[in-house]
Amino acid sequence: MTTESDPSYPAHWEADVVLRDGGTARIRPITTEDAGRLVSFYEQVSDESKYYRFFAPYPRLSDRDVHRFTHHDYVDRVGLAATIGGEFIATVRFDRIGPEGRPASAPADEAEVAFLVQDAHQGRGVASALLEHIGAVARERGIRRFAAEVLPANSKMIKVFTDVGYQQKRSFEDGAVRLTLDLEPTAESLAVQRAREQRAEARSVQRLLDPGSVAVIGVSRSGGGVGAAALRNLRDTGFHGHLYAVNEAASADLLDGVRAYRTVADIGAPVDLAVVAVPADRVPDAVRACGEHGVQGLVVLSAGYGESGPAGLQRQRELVRQVRSYGMRLIGPNAFGVINTAPDVELNASLAPTPASARGRIGLFTQSGAIGIALLSGLLRRGEGLSSFVSAGNRADVSGNDILQYWYDDDSTDVALMYLETLGNPRKFTRLARRTAAVKPVVVARGGRHTPAGHVVPGTRLPESTVSELLRQAGVIRVDTVTELVDVGLLLAGQPLPAGPRVAILGNSESLGVLTYDACLTQGLRPLPPLDLTTAATPRDFRTALADALASPDCDAVVVTAIPWVGENAPADDLAGALRDAVAEHPGKPVAVVHVELGALAEALSTAAGTVAPRPATAITPTAPAAPTTPVAGAPVAQTPPPGTPRPADTPPAADTATRPGTAGEGRIPAYPAAERAVRAVAEAVRYAQWRRSLADAGQVPEYEDIDEAGAATQLAALLAGAADSPITLDEADARALLSRYGIRVLPTLPAPDADAAVRAARALGYPVALKTTAPHLRHRADLGGVRLGLTTETELRRAYDELADALGKPAELLPVVQAMVPRGVDTVVRSVIDPAAGAVLSFGLAGVPSELLGDTAHRLVPATDRDAAALIRSIRAAPLLFGWRGSDPVDTPALEELLLRLSRLVHDHPEVIGVSLEPVVVATEGLSVLSATVRVARPPVRTDLGPRTLPSY
Repeated sequence: MTTESDPSYPAHWEADVVLRDGGTARIRPITTEDAGRLVSFYEQVSDESKYYRFFAPYPRLSDRDVHRFTHHDYVDRVGLAATIGGEFIATVRFDRIGPEGRPASAPADEAEVAFLVQDAHQGRGVASALLEHIGAVARERGIRRFAAEVLPANSKMIKVFTDVGYQQKRSFEDGAVRLTLDLEPTAESLAVQRAREQRAEARSVQRLLDPGSVAVIGVSRSGGGVGAAALRNLRDTGFHGHLYAVNEAASADLLDGVRAYRTVADIGAPVDLAVVAVPADRVPDAVRACGEHGVQGLVVLSAGYGESGPAGLQRQRELVRQVRSYGMRLIGPNAFGVINTAPDVELNASLAPTPASARGRIGLFTQSGAIGIALLSGLLRRGEGLSSFVSAGNRADVSGNDILQYWYDDDSTDVALMYLETLGNPRKFTRLARRTAAVKPVVVARGGRHTPAGHVVPGTRLPESTVSELLRQAGVIRVDTVTELVDVGLLLAGQPLPAGPRVAILGNSESLGVLTYDACLTQGLRPLPPLDLTTAATPRDFRTALADALASPDCDAVVVTAIPWVGENAPADDLAGALRDAVAEHPGKPVAVVHVELGALAEALSTAAGTVAPRPATAITPTAPAAPTTPVAGAPVAQTPPPGTPRPADTPPAADTATRPGTAGEGRIPAYPAAERAVRAVAEAVRYAQWRRSLADAGQVPEYEDIDEAGAATQLAALLAGAADSPITLDEADARALLSRYGIRVLPTLPAPDADAAVRAARALGYPVALKTTAPHLRHRADLGGVRLGLTTETELRRAYDELADALGKPAELLPVVQAMVPRGVDTVVRSVIDPAAGAVLSFGLAGVPSELLGDTAHRLVPATDRDAAALIRSIRAAPLLFGWRGSDPVDTPALEELLLRLSRLVHDHPEVIGVSLEPVVVATEGLSVLSATVRVARPPVRTDLGPRTLPSY
């Protein structure tokens, strides 16, 4: 008997997955308690599907069948079920078989696999998700191949097998198609898996942002409170779908002019999205009602969850489990809401009223409602609008990763802005960000270095600086403040990317031009000498100078500086028009304006050419409680047609979107009140454009013929056999042997417990030699005098040995060793560490003060390409020491790059290697020498990015 409470039950196989249509399902092992669910499930399967499964009419399961399909040993016989609402919607099982095709046990490494999917759920990608998970289970149990027999007419199931990306064989035997799948993951299978993940997660977000109907649960009759505020914003924005208000005490047909019901069940029509604004203790009832009604997603505004302490955190975990059990997705809890400004949707299910000019090309994701308000206000005040906005609160389910999946192929979003307080899984985030950044900019501001209350996500041990560097390698534009987030977003949304770092500066203030010039140098740009138009410059002068700069082949971007005129003032509109005319005449290069006390100019520039003037900028504040709205007698309520009415056809917006402020960024020139802010935005655009260009030659992971991958795997298996779960540090011999299998030679050392042993060691190695201590408290501490170099005779060696003992302690405490001398060079440090969230990270720096005190260390994600290795050694500040600084001889950097690549291969090929430190690595003019190595190994950590698709579990 195996139940979920049985110790043998493999609970780690349980997972929530997103299906092709954006809904969710739970995958778990089948237990003996599932007999009733299995019978009920089978009764709902069509006769045709049953025939495809059993190759014959099979109307019902016998008691023997039920017993066989619910009793598993989870080793040779495994069954998994996909469930929604606790009921089965699909099953898959495998039975281990031997060479003759009969039941077998390990070490047999092949199994027969079979699926059955309820007809109502076919086409949702359930079988594909189950195949990923049953494949991972099989590999865990030592099974390397699946065999399946499928009737030729069962084209859907054949497609499931053939599209998975595994290496496979196909034959036709006895009237059936026989497929054999090699379960070893391949580049193709991983690509297929990630493409399915992207489509499913993007669709799940789309269902939240583009609902056909919305119900707000918790709308007070008085018109006050969070629910009423969300309802008013939905109504006033002109949501194109059906809108319903839910209040268990509703006594009228309308609340705030919207059709009202006591419960979701009373609505009598489909509800796609529910906005929940009831106290936390009543949320479970609301979720249950939504799940039973078939609601697709929830936005939970209610607070009192993870942000409130341990009890709230437990309540939050229960909320996620409950929501997913019904196949729904969740934004929140403690969320601020969502906005979609698409003209055929116009959804504002948030607490922030949005003006008519809110439509634009920027997507915005925040974890903080307060920051979301500030960002919305800042963007609208400066003339830019949004395509979509998600404020996820505690992001217990939908996170920034999901939103990136949606933005990746969202044609309405040109720039992605994200305010993140935690990254959650940096490994997945950097993967998704790299793919998205290849087609549109991703700008990220981090709100803190520690996990805030309520954000229950796996943490990272990496320093903040390392995480930032890894993000930049993924193409993410990393900024430090919310102000910079808006500054950079405005430039990227309204201006083309620069072709290089050359910046022309022109304006009517010499001093402001000099400040801009200095700011460019600080940001690593190549500014041209500022062009001073003098304070007498007219708008026509600005236009001529800007047009000349844009037409010049000597610059890639232009910064215009402007101060108020002395005497008769030129209208700001005239100057804005002159600058726009020049840009229109010579498009293709970005332009930014620095203004001092010229607010009217900034406002004029924020308006696209040919548009009407925008409404006066006002700060966005959360909707305050208001008196209930009484509809005019006899007036129709367009937002709430009677239940069952088809969704209204798409209607054009009130005004042409091409002429509305904040629509597409065309014709708008970003303006900044300080030179440093404008230049920082331009510099980020330059770096991002350079990263985009570098994608054309991303490099490759080289193959080395002398690498013994199989030998390393065998050695690691032997070292970890019988070892505890905690990591172990290899002794010197084992570490040297493991590294040598990847072509990394560590210079041998010989122990010297006494002076005579030191002399014997020196004779074996050959003079000159080095004598050094290896005690942990003295290791790599040359400043304490624990190293003696260049000892050429026995006399010198004995003298040095006695000096070490007199100065630092007894030989038994110092653990001295003797090592042959190597050619002089630059001492460096090469390391790799496995972070639980970010994965394997390769690090490089110079030994001693530069890396230890100044933090001058560079990092790359593993596996590193040849371009990564070359960039890695050149990205530290002390890199000139490697390339002949002050007349010194350049060292052998190609040998150093090869060492980095070999170490990268080692830790990538063998996840058991969780830490390697090569220190010091002496790089000479020809070749290098690894003087010391520390290797830590452990049982392979779980790699969620390589396993089957799953949602995070909390």
